Amino acid sequence: MSSSLRVLIVDDDFRVARLHAEYVSAAPGFTALAPVGTAAAALEAVRAFSPDLALVDVFLPDASGIDILPDLGVDTFVLSAATDASAIARAFRRGAPGYLVKPFAEKQLADRLRGYSRYRRLMTSSPDLTQDTLDRARRHLLPATVQLTKSRTVTEGAVLDALTAAPTPLTAVDVAAAVGISRATAQRHLSSLVEEGAVEMGLRYGTTGRPEHRYSPRRD
Repeated sequence: MSSSLRVLIVDDDFRVARLHAEYVSAAPGFTALAPVGTAAAALEAVRAFSPDLALVDVFLPDASGIDILPDLGVDTFVLSAATDASAIARAFRRGAPGYLVKPFAEKQLADRLRGYSRYRRLMTSSPDLTQDTLDRARRHLLPATVQLTKSRTVTEGAVLDALTAAPTPLTAVDVAAAVGISRATAQRHLSSLVEEGAVEMGLRYGTTGRPEHRYSPRRD
């Protein structure tokens, strides 16, 4: 995705809302909109700014944040101190793909946002999704600590080793030469590692003006 994903924070504690906005803005690829503190303001902000994602507290002065989830019409994570099992289940039933219990560290939210970015990329990769793509997209909404560990093939490990050893990002041709595989095989493994989140892809324009995809290991 070329542009930043815009995030609306809904929390009536302005200090908490401001802190979460700072967390969001610090996450690569995300921009925090001005936070709002009521359910009514949240609905108005969604109509006015069409955010990609809303981070909604449960306890709002004019309504339950969970009750407004269907009306928001955007992807929503619930961020709340509410730990009641029935409330959490209700949030999931009403469409929230994520729930994060307050207080939490910046990295916890950053991990969820990074996963959401990968989820969005996969969900918009094609007009029609295969079951494998759908399953991989859904897994990215889980925190990394509970995702199923994917066993790497020998070739994937060699591709990662080549990227890690290189002082600068590599093209698929560079990786193929370093590992001793075809360009098509290198490209297939690089695409899989990018979708998994282990590798980052960037663009560099050469002398011909055509962009080159260049790959590097994710170091965060």
